[in-house]
Amino acid sequence: MRGGPGRVAAWPPRAELVTGRGAEARSLPAPILLTYLPQGRWGACRSPSPETQIRGVGKQRRDARGTFNSFKRTDIILQHLRMSKHTEAAEVLLERKGCAGVITLNRPKFLNALNVSMIRHIYPQLKNWEQDPETFLIIIKGAGGKAFCAGGDIRAISEAGKANQKIAQDFFREEYMLNNAIGSCQKPYVALIHGITMGGGVGLSVHGQFRVATEKSLFAMPETAIGLFPDVGGGYFLPRLRGKLGYFLALTGFRLKGRDVYAAGIATHFVDSEKLDMLEEDLLALKSPSKENIADVLDAYHAKSKIDQDKSFILEEHMDKINSWFSANTLEKIIENLQQDGSSFALEQLKVISKMSPTSLKITLRQLIEGSSKTLQEVLTMEYRLSQACMGGHDFYEGVRAVLIDKDQSPKWKPADLKEVTDEDLNDYFKSLGSNDLKF
Repeated sequence: MRGGPGRVAAWPPRAELVTGRGAEARSLPAPILLTYLPQGRWGACRSPSPETQIRGVGKQRRDARGTFNSFKRTDIILQHLRMSKHTEAAEVLLERKGCAGVITLNRPKFLNALNVSMIRHIYPQLKNWEQDPETFLIIIKGAGGKAFCAGGDIRAISEAGKANQKIAQDFFREEYMLNNAIGSCQKPYVALIHGITMGGGVGLSVHGQFRVATEKSLFAMPETAIGLFPDVGGGYFLPRLRGKLGYFLALTGFRLKGRDVYAAGIATHFVDSEKLDMLEEDLLALKSPSKENIADVLDAYHAKSKIDQDKSFILEEHMDKINSWFSANTLEKIIENLQQDGSSFALEQLKVISKMSPTSLKITLRQLIEGSSKTLQEVLTMEYRLSQACMGGHDFYEGVRAVLIDKDQSPKWKPADLKEVTDEDLNDYFKSLGSNDLKF
């Protein structure tokens, strides 16, 4: 069946309907109307009441062939078009609750991946709440329990970039503007980073004042594996983690879980997930709270959290070596350091790095070195330049193909060797875009 958004088709009695993307088919009783929704998904709407069914279908349905009388069918389709805007839940929920503005990322089937539509809803509301004297804090969370936000909708951006569509420019520009708005927000900002928090999800949380991890938090910046770089202000916060931890996380995509997200300095607090709803209720119940009042509540929950309380940081035993290896100013020297060490941990990181895009690795190291002395806005301006250069290159599209589309995990990078990525090549990635530069 073909069609664009809003295209509607009547579906025969007891038809097998496929909902979502790749979902299992299930039977639905007639009458059902099927509509092609945005994002390439089919949605169904059942007639809302027996009376409506009688009016819409009546006795015109033919038992033998299961088709509708054309006039009555038109009536039902028109009725459905009036209802269709309610058939798909909002991708982001923006609510005033108690003393707070609450942002809920609401794409659980897609691990709350961030798209440009969500950004365009969040940004103005964040600005409104920042100016609202009745809003004392802002809370952001993810729906579904599996993810806070697994990243940006990279596959959609890849498709737009290949088609040379403006959305590939707009997405990064507007996402980075939102990252800056979070970083400069004058109201306390509390991110509940429960579940997967990667890429774009890190940008929605790490620049805020408070970040609450749980035992189910999973943090990573895996962009070098898809021909990109750890953006959304990664060039600002990563080099400011202790020692060279941020450089290690950026170049290898190493995953941190649970309390380690707190131990690394990415989260400001750790709370057992079963207490998360109670924490939110207590925050919402505060009366005209100050930043200190909010911190007191978070500190109290953190102190009472028992899960992995005595666990040491997963990288603690390796931190001295990480600081030494990743102090080098070139990728070639970092690799040499790992080879000379020869320990199983060093060789494991060497194996991981060898699979990454050589161009991405060199971009990332320079991004972090330069970002270590820049403001967040300066970093985001730099990263916007990098994003647009990546959109005009090869590796990003090849990485998305290998990891997200064909899933063969065998990207063919160009160039394929670090030695072939010259300083001149790097300079092109970092050069100004002139009037197209990101402006705040």
